[in-house]
Amino acid sequence: MYIAHVRETDKAKQTLKDHLLGASRIAEAHGAKLGLKHVAGLAGVLHDLGKFSDEFQDYLDKAVFHPELAEKKRGQVDHSTAGGKLLFGMLHNKENTFHEKLLAEIVGNAIISHHSNLQDYISPTIESNFLKRVLEKDLAEYGLAVERFFQEVVPKAEFTEYVTKAVEEIKQFTDNSPTQSFFLTKYIFSCLIDADRTDTRMFEEQAQEEERIQHRPLFEHYYQKLMNHLTSLKESSEAKQPINVLRSAMSDQCESFAKRPSGIYTLSIPTGGGKTLASLRYALKHAQEYEKQRIIYVVPFTTIIEQNAQEVRGILEDNENILEHHSNVIEEEYSESEFGDEQEDGMITKKERLKLARDNWDSPIIFTTLVQFLNVFYAKGNRNTRRLHNLSHSVLIFDEVQKVPTKCVSLFNEALNFLKKSAHCSILLCTATQPSLENVKHGLLKERDGEIVPNLTEVSEAFKRVEIINKTAKPMTNEELAEWIRAEATSWGSTLVILNTKSAVKNLYEKLKGGPLPVFHLSTSMCAAHRKEQLNEIRTLLQEGTPFICVTTQLIEAGIDVSFKCVIRSLAGLDSIAQAAGRCNRHGEDRLRYVYVIDHAEEKLSKLKEIEAGKWIAGNIFANFKKKAEKYEGNLLSQAAMREYFLYYYNRMDAELNYYVSKVDKEMTKLLMFHAKENSYVTHFQKKNGTAFPLLLNGSYKTAADHFRVIDQHTTSVIVPYGDGRDIIAQLNSDEWVDDLGKVLREAQQYTVNLYSQEIDQLKKENALVMHLDGMVYELKESWYHDKYGVDLKGEGGMEFTSW
Repeated sequence: MYIAHVRETDKAKQTLKDHLLGASRIAEAHGAKLGLKHVAGLAGVLHDLGKFSDEFQDYLDKAVFHPELAEKKRGQVDHSTAGGKLLFGMLHNKENTFHEKLLAEIVGNAIISHHSNLQDYISPTIESNFLKRVLEKDLAEYGLAVERFFQEVVPKAEFTEYVTKAVEEIKQFTDNSPTQSFFLTKYIFSCLIDADRTDTRMFEEQAQEEERIQHRPLFEHYYQKLMNHLTSLKESSEAKQPINVLRSAMSDQCESFAKRPSGIYTLSIPTGGGKTLASLRYALKHAQEYEKQRIIYVVPFTTIIEQNAQEVRGILEDNENILEHHSNVIEEEYSESEFGDEQEDGMITKKERLKLARDNWDSPIIFTTLVQFLNVFYAKGNRNTRRLHNLSHSVLIFDEVQKVPTKCVSLFNEALNFLKKSAHCSILLCTATQPSLENVKHGLLKERDGEIVPNLTEVSEAFKRVEIINKTAKPMTNEELAEWIRAEATSWGSTLVILNTKSAVKNLYEKLKGGPLPVFHLSTSMCAAHRKEQLNEIRTLLQEGTPFICVTTQLIEAGIDVSFKCVIRSLAGLDSIAQAAGRCNRHGEDRLRYVYVIDHAEEKLSKLKEIEAGKWIAGNIFANFKKKAEKYEGNLLSQAAMREYFLYYYNRMDAELNYYVSKVDKEMTKLLMFHAKENSYVTHFQKKNGTAFPLLLNGSYKTAADHFRVIDQHTTSVIVPYGDGRDIIAQLNSDEWVDDLGKVLREAQQYTVNLYSQEIDQLKKENALVMHLDGMVYELKESWYHDKYGVDLKGEGGMEFTSW
């Protein structure tokens, strides 16, 4: 009996045959969504072929049952190369067709990489990691493993027939473009990773395959719940107010638009126009019309997730099927061993169970961040890639889409184009400040006449509730700003101050606290649960009409439903100023209120290129507005002003749009071969070797993933001692069995803060971090979390809450 896994709890064995067929069956179901059933199934059935070797079987037996005799360390026995080698040997010879070779390259890469990252077909060192594994590497018992595979799992003739079906699927699917080849490879890789981990988890938990959610009846039920809620709004005493009439009309337009075929559309509802519910109405209606399986909200900041998810849950009355995905709680190490195998090798320890935990975005409604969305396509780590196949057949709603990081614009556009063209998705870009993503080199394939709100100029004018006051003539220090606010805030009422840097925000908060008015501080240094509690207090004061001050960064600008009497915004991009204005007089409580734009004298923006560029362009538009206001329809936040802003912004930042990787002096779009006609690495290879490059694909997938970071600096999630965060870390670190680790990890997201590497290093030096499960989970010690600031690098925290 050949073994794939041994369960730690009772030493039960999963046969290799059962695992390969089980993983193949699950992968088939994932692949079938794009007509790639046999392509994905092929990856599943071959991925652990190398475990048929005597070397692996002997190693596993000793490691589990006789550890004192074990000679090999974890990950030292290569079991992932053999399956890729078999395919390459069968399908990549002179007599093989183009599509047979393509199948060998795509599926072969997924197989050999299933414990690491997709390999480079050619690397910056002009070598092919892929060829080294599938062609050059000598596996001592390779022939024996293949022979046992055909004896135990599937007869050779039946396997050959299966491969033929996979080749036909590749023919039908591919347009032979390098761009599509990357996404196709990534998709098959996703199917394999999820299938492998799911089958292993089911064995570990002694679970049966779960019944699939019936999406259509569920979405019909949700739709009825939403319509009942909207009907109740129409029957309220405020329904006939002009703004509410407009909100209702735009919601109706979303309903009508949902009958159009899937595509990439824009929903440019002004701030406060009911975007969340209008887009949900579109999504639920479209999902029923076109058999979509999932609705995914993608937002720039975790604060929007918390608010929007809470609002949607309240209306749909469902907690179980709505997932909030903020960040990865677990740190995964990607130090690939010599053999390309990471740590999993058949022994399912508690640490391994954390990695197997269900984390694959299989919920019907998901709220996640832009960082997590981009990581699915481009970041290293199987936990990210595992989710990709579940994006297919979805309605994706991008809230505040203007917040796509500039360096990721091309990558973002290409991912959406793939989802539209090949993965049967419909995409809605929601914001009051639409960026011109179609007018760049790797342009977004928006639909013509794709704006849902037809009369934007009139709607924007009807929603005008603020006047922008330009106070940028003389830069203002925090001391001057604090003095001005102290003098005026009582007469202004509730006052929101938004600055560009966390240090400036904290410094201003220190200067304002202790004054006559309550002062709040909001920051990404606080965990989600902490921010939520602060926002609840803020909303209570807003409802009571109590004057107070809130000092924060741009995290409050996108999607947070609060309405202040006065807003002060440090000069930044015009889109940021517009979003800040959306937090003032949001629901038209007063006829007109003021948003003051200042030039902050103390913010250091040299490392914040996007904010610096946006500030410069917005400053120019402010200057032009003084001379010729009619050019902008007399409104600094008009559609005309926003179009001009983004035109200049993307033109100025053109060199930054393609994610430049300095360490290899190449843009990521070229590493991934997006629309590239030729690859300089291939040219060098041919000169160096005097022969043609032997592969069809020549992307540097591993190199690209190794260097991809949505945020410039790497961040690590740390669970903080706030509220239930203590209980969660106790569960993760306990020796007791935890039935649903995936659920615990999802709960933990509410109590995590993402910290930069230098912050982690500082906390380690101060002995402020506790590492659990071999460094996979970080816990912050009690005194390093402050009730006002969140993570406190000075260690002067302590969670004793006072009144103000």
